[in-house]
Amino acid sequence: MTSEPSLLKTLCGLSLSTKTMSAGMLLEVWSPSLGKVILVPSFQPRFTSMVEILDAKTREKLCFLDKVEPQATIAEIKNLFTKSHPQWYPARQSLRLDPKGKSLKDEDVLQKLPVGTTATLYFRDLGAQISWVTVFLTEYAGPLFIYLLFYFRVPFIYGHRYDFTSSRHTVVHLACICHSFHYVKRLLETLFVHRFSHGTMPLRNIFKNCTYYWGFAAWMAYYINHPLYTPPTYGAQQVKLALAIFVICQLGNFSIHMALRDLRPAGSKTRKIPYPTKNPFTWLFLLVSCPNYTYEVGSWIGFAIMTQCLPVALFSLVGFTQMTIWAKGKHRSYLKEFRDYPPLRMPIIPFLL
Repeated sequence: MTSEPSLLKTLCGLSLSTKTMSAGMLLEVWSPSLGKVILVPSFQPRFTSMVEILDAKTREKLCFLDKVEPQATIAEIKNLFTKSHPQWYPARQSLRLDPKGKSLKDEDVLQKLPVGTTATLYFRDLGAQISWVTVFLTEYAGPLFIYLLFYFRVPFIYGHRYDFTSSRHTVVHLACICHSFHYVKRLLETLFVHRFSHGTMPLRNIFKNCTYYWGFAAWMAYYINHPLYTPPTYGAQQVKLALAIFVICQLGNFSIHMALRDLRPAGSKTRKIPYPTKNPFTWLFLLVSCPNYTYEVGSWIGFAIMTQCLPVALFSLVGFTQMTIWAKGKHRSYLKEFRDYPPLRMPIIPFLL
């Protein structure tokens, strides 16, 4: 006589048994028709990754991080790295998969990168960093202050006899208003409008940027406010036309900045294709990728026509050259990131460039 399975191990013709493991429990089910089937529970062993960080130049091992969560972001890995190397705070770290490759984004997740259980990352020191807001405020406040020194003709600029005298030409006063308005607008936009995708930039940039903005501001202000300055060749008509160009482009530039601000939620690095809004000044998005640069260049062209001053024209040319480089870079980035990017758009000048 054969023994019958106990009630505990019999359930609807299935035989049950259990085995314990360090990670949990496996449930075995025996069926006459199916044989042995192992049901795996919903919980699994907790896996962690290891990250080694090497110097991108010397290949020297700088840090080994054990038990890093697979869901960890590059930003979190930077914070862990800083604990062993406090001199390299996260903002000055560049981590990459290849010594000469591109920097990984802070939001990149470790398990989504093409690495194994032990990930090897290469470190580059970006140098001392400074916030974008600080750089912008410094480089914009300088021209505003410097220009006014020449406008009020403070001592030691034009000679003692001209100290604190005022120009008799209306265009000189109008130019001061336009120049001051432009930089006050930039300062306010920096504080209340712009949303930066990167929090910092290399500290050396502040010296380069300030030299450019402050130097040109002093150069153009010296000639526009000079006691021997002569008004534009075509007089009031030229000034009025130039003023109209300047004002329209300033309004357009501000409108584009507001449209770009609304495109990116606060605290987000989300990138979207910018499109025109109900504001007519944003309709330039139909033709160019960076209409804020287009309007910026237009403003300085208007200011150059208004003052008929060579340093202003040169400042406009240098600015246009630099903004064209930036616009081309952004245009390429848009084309690469968005397959449905409008094909009619050019970087900065409609139909041309």
